Amino acid sequence: MNGESAGATPESLGLHHLLIVGGSGEQWSHRERDRWMESARELSAAASAFGVSWLTFRPYGALGEPAVEAEVDQVLHLESCGVVIDPTADGRQRLVDAFRAIGEGPVNEASVAGSLYEPADGEPDLVVICGRSDRLPPSLVWELAYAELVLTDTDWERFGAQDLVAAVTQFGQRRRRFGGLDA
Repeated sequence: MNGESAGATPESLGLHHLLIVGGSGEQWSHRERDRWMESARELSAAASAFGVSWLTFRPYGALGEPAVEAEVDQVLHLESCGVVIDPTADGRQRLVDAFRAIGEGPVNEASVAGSLYEPADGEPDLVVICGRSDRLPPSLVWELAYAELVLTDTDWERFGAQDLVAAVTQFGQRRRRFGGLDA
């Protein structure tokens, strides 16, 4: 694991924020603090080798599912990169909460994204979806606009550094167009 993907350098990948989505609310609520910390350390170290500054975890969730309690702080400042544990599985509720947090301020893409991802400094560049690949998680309402998606059959509980490297390698082989068309 050397932080390079198909000849690309970490800088050329342009990855700053990576989001990993997986696990049910029940799985999240039963995960012990030591396991959270082990995953956060392993995956943030692997992500930082690719230039990632922020790594976010979010449950797969179901529509209407309330935020779950995770046995760990929601923001971890590790040596490798910042880690956000976002327990809100319903993307619609996350948007409502973001608009409320903006209050009387200007409502635009930047303010909504800032509110959704705080303290991370921007939207995710890459979203890795663990487990089922027959539908998109309801927690990804906002992210579906421009983030690249990588779906993996690896269960969230077993997702490790080698799976993250494989997802970033797949991402590195893509030509991102940000909604544009080939000429």
